[in-house]
Amino acid sequence: MKYFFSLLLSVAMITVATAQDFKKVETNVLLKKFEEAKTELDKALANPKNQDKAEGFYWKSRIYAAFYQNEATRAKYPNAVEEAHAAFQKFAELEPTLAKAKEKGPDGYFDMYSTSFNLGINSFKDKKYNEASKEFEKAVIYSDYIFQNKWASSQQPFDTTSILYCAYSFQNAQKADDAAKYYARLAESKVTGEGFADIYKYMVDYYTKQKNKDSFEKYMALGKEVYPKENWEDFEIEYIDQNYDLAGKTALYDQMDAAGQLTENKYLQFGDVFITAKNDDALDSASVDKYTRKAIEAFKKAYEKNNNNAIAAFNVGVTYYNYFNMEDEKFAANIKKLQELNANKPVVKDPKKKAAADAEFKTKTDAVKNENAAIEKKSMELTDIAAEWLTKSYTILKDKATRSNTEKSVVNKSVDFIANIYYYKMGRVRGKDAKLFDQYEAKYKEFDALHGTFK
Repeated sequence: MKYFFSLLLSVAMITVATAQDFKKVETNVLLKKFEEAKTELDKALANPKNQDKAEGFYWKSRIYAAFYQNEATRAKYPNAVEEAHAAFQKFAELEPTLAKAKEKGPDGYFDMYSTSFNLGINSFKDKKYNEASKEFEKAVIYSDYIFQNKWASSQQPFDTTSILYCAYSFQNAQKADDAAKYYARLAESKVTGEGFADIYKYMVDYYTKQKNKDSFEKYMALGKEVYPKENWEDFEIEYIDQNYDLAGKTALYDQMDAAGQLTENKYLQFGDVFITAKNDDALDSASVDKYTRKAIEAFKKAYEKNNNNAIAAFNVGVTYYNYFNMEDEKFAANIKKLQELNANKPVVKDPKKKAAADAEFKTKTDAVKNENAAIEKKSMELTDIAAEWLTKSYTILKDKATRSNTEKSVVNKSVDFIANIYYYKMGRVRGKDAKLFDQYEAKYKEFDALHGTFK
């Protein structure tokens, strides 16, 4: 029993001695004499028995955090932030409950947070985004300690502002992976506020570029949940456009169309996907025509969803107008071919051979003339369809009080294309049908007078 009491006394003496080792450190910290506290701490840590004590690292973290906070000591101790951070980490490792910080105060955590945040703000204002991101990362680390241990009056789970600035800085530094890591924390907590919809849009765009369908759909769903009024369809189409080949896009369109899953906007966007297929050099003319007609179908279905969709009507009209231009180019090429045939018509003086030569020449020229007659018939049909849809577009927009820049462009182009169509039609019936000529001329004058009038 005597031995037992002696053992207890020895333990008590060691505990008191250890506490005494750090008492002077604590006193100087409380008096904000941090350099004196450092001197006392160095003495205490010179004792091997103190070198692995959580309390020692707690006081070291507070001292160096204070050095970091003060501009003068930050210059005097340039490694203060590294020393402080290492001490905080070691303290948490040795004492995961952070009991000493809860007992003696978490001031060091607040010093690290506020200093890092303010330095980050200064670098951000100076557009030094790499430096800003490093500071904000530290601010996030220490704000997490503060919020998770409920040392702040706010009951938020984390500091939204420091995380947001951290993400902004990485984004502006062109470090998308790092920016996404911090935006993800905000998105997954379903933060809302003015401008915060862009967080979800960033994540959706990021995973579009990463070709990560699961993550794309995850953040798309979150975005739709917290910002249901935002236009998310553009991002869905963008994902499809960047991550599906043309065959895949077509199959998906057909599937969604059959299932009734396509909205007015999605029809319009799929139409854009198909119409741009002509830019693919690997496609032959038949395939280009196939996708152009697929685009027309999609534009028409967008118009069916909303017959005030001037863009959809314009796209149908201008696509048929382009078909007409292709036919008109063939017609012009045939005129040139006839001119060349006439210019190079062989002169045959032998009466016996002349009749055969003339017949052969007539066969060649008749073939070209017949082809042009068919082209002209087709062109008249195409211009009728183009004029019908362009007129729809014009009619929707002509009396609209406020037009977007796109709508201004569309209505001005509509009247110009319609005028060109009726000018062409005038030429086709000139000297053949006076009544039709007059009708076409009246239409031409009506729309030509509107050139550039929609501001």
